[in-house]
Amino acid sequence: MGYKYNYFTQKDGVLRIHVQSKNLERFINLLCKNGVIQRNITKESINSMIFDVNYSDYKIVLEAAHKTKSKIKIIDRKGIVFLKIRIKKRLAMVLGAFVFAGIIYYLSGYIWGIQINTEKNIAPYEIREELNNIGVMPGTFKKNINVYKVEEKLKEYNPNIMWVRVRIEGSILKVSAAEREALPNTAKDTSNRDVVAKKDGVIDRIYTKAGTAVVKKGDIVKKGQLLIVGEQGNEGSTYKVHADGEVIAKTYYEETREVPITYIKKTRTGNLIENYYIDIFGKKFYLKNSLNKFVKYDKIEKDDNFIKKEMYYEFKEKKINQDPKILALKTADMIYKDINLKFYRTVSVVNKSIESNIEGNICKVRVIVTAEENIADTEK
Repeated sequence: MGYKYNYFTQKDGVLRIHVQSKNLERFINLLCKNGVIQRNITKESINSMIFDVNYSDYKIVLEAAHKTKSKIKIIDRKGIVFLKIRIKKRLAMVLGAFVFAGIIYYLSGYIWGIQINTEKNIAPYEIREELNNIGVMPGTFKKNINVYKVEEKLKEYNPNIMWVRVRIEGSILKVSAAEREALPNTAKDTSNRDVVAKKDGVIDRIYTKAGTAVVKKGDIVKKGQLLIVGEQGNEGSTYKVHADGEVIAKTYYEETREVPITYIKKTRTGNLIENYYIDIFGKKFYLKNSLNKFVKYDKIEKDDNFIKKEMYYEFKEKKINQDPKILALKTADMIYKDINLKFYRTVSVVNKSIESNIEGNICKVRVIVTAEENIADTEK
């Protein structure tokens, strides 16, 4: 016959008991007679009191209550013995959770999917077949995959691959490949073509290498307008050529932005709540789930590991009033820098003008940049 564990022999548990009895004095005498030590006694009335006893003395308390026809109620429990009881009741569930977590952790060490991104002429199927030949496929242990060696072998097996990147993200192997491009045809083009404007502008200087200019300094031209015609020679004796040259013109870039003068600024207080959970088939099982008492907060989730994380950052709001003049200058500077990023090195800035006006809580800033650049474009 198996040994059955007797929890009542444990002395590391304490019960806080409320007793109500018409024979309260007799009840106390019975406990004292049986060696039951009572601690932290609080007498509520002539017929009721609250006290602490060892868990091992609970049977004696029950017998005394039965003899004196008293009503007892356990209002608190403390001690390792109660933890042992709860664990025993939920042992199967706890073991099942650990086994399940262990299986998930074990399976997360393998590749279960391959995601391939390619361009026009290389089919993902080709890459997948080459990975199979290398020995990389769903079900492969992650530690057996050296992504750098896989990259070299893919380039070695497929000469059309110019560049490839192989990385493991979670249980997915991601492959990105770029193909080699054929060199452009550099044969000399002797066909008849004209030079047109690639953008609007005001003509400043014209340098013609071949062909005849049909515009002059000060002319306003639109995008696509003819600048140099593919013809040369005297009147009555012209011949077709491939027009070429530079047409320097003043071009204009304009941008307008509206920014609030007064705005609400969010500042983190430093208070943080972190929760941890496991995601199983879209359902969250929390290992730690603290109550979010923040009124205003930013929520950030990190789900790149098996055990995922939620972070709540508390912030406070503060109303910020800006000086309209300083705001206009800062905004204009930002606009100018953004416009400047679009320029090629050959573009030179001639002038910059700033306009600003206030409409309620909005500061409206307009920046116009005048530049000089070559607007010549060979017509195709």
